[in-house]
Amino acid sequence: MATLSDVAELAGVSISAVSRVLSNAPSARVSAETRQRIHDAARELDYRPNFAARALKFSRTNVVALVVPDLTNAIFTELMRGVEEEAHANGYMVLLARAEGMPPGEESIPRLIGEGRVDGVLVQVGDNMRPEDLTTLLGGRVPAVLINSTHRGHVGSVALEDERAARIAVEHLVGLGHTRIGLLNGIPHTDTAVRRGIGFRAAMEDAGLAIDDDLVTTLGYEPRQGREALRELAALPERPTAVVVANVNAALGALLEARVLGIRVPEDLSIVAIHDAWTAETTWPPLTTVRMPLYELGRHAMKAIFERITEGKVEDVVVTDPPPELIIRGSTASPRSV
Repeated sequence: MATLSDVAELAGVSISAVSRVLSNAPSARVSAETRQRIHDAARELDYRPNFAARALKFSRTNVVALVVPDLTNAIFTELMRGVEEEAHANGYMVLLARAEGMPPGEESIPRLIGEGRVDGVLVQVGDNMRPEDLTTLLGGRVPAVLINSTHRGHVGSVALEDERAARIAVEHLVGLGHTRIGLLNGIPHTDTAVRRGIGFRAAMEDAGLAIDDDLVTTLGYEPRQGREALRELAALPERPTAVVVANVNAALGALLEARVLGIRVPEDLSIVAIHDAWTAETTWPPLTTVRMPLYELGRHAMKAIFERITEGKVEDVVVTDPPPELIIRGSTASPRSV
């Protein structure tokens, strides 16, 4: 098995230079040519670092945990890809963990951070995350960065332009001629639901449209909650002609419920969802969405936790590039009266 000494000899540099470059240490002040020579030598010798020894020497595991509500959720695919690619670029591995739906008494999250298994934690807070788990994650000795959410008194988060996304969705529907527009939102206390609600209301006001609170639900982001929300609106004496659904998963449920109730999409009801996933284009009709930069969110989140681990840098970041993008598919059209 190749050693640091072998790599240093082949690259023609010191062992300390090899160590700093291959561990992505901030102190590795070498030229781009030397850095490339070291990496080429490591590849030629098939060098593999001894992570156990490194963990003992630097008191680090070079592992971060990504805690998400549901590992099967399609919108997390791009997020996880961004986290993993940025982690790899910095010599880190990613451990996936699920925060919700754990059996009673399961202490996996406290064990994860309490036993020194990871250097930092990225947390996507879900609707049903146990408050004690979030408190443990944010109050422990392990650095934590929140993904698209905030927590009182905690600095260190990476968020999306949720207000802007909701505005884009409303503006699309207004441009098609809709005036009676509903919002199927997340539960009231979540940051994303609050921001998307603000964006919805601001866009409606800018368009000179009245906001009917009967057309606004706050049941959640899951498909079953999307079904329940649409069922509520369908029971009103005057239904909306269009709805903004604050999450694509809830929109899948709303689309299914519309079919069950005999509501034609988009002839009777237009639906536009925030977030995009492969599931959105495989429905019938395919869902119009506002695509959010989830891959970039993942990369920024991993960069933030890496900087916090290595430099102690802490800040709140909003990902603005690329901006939210309207993806027009078959679930939106002009209302029949237009």
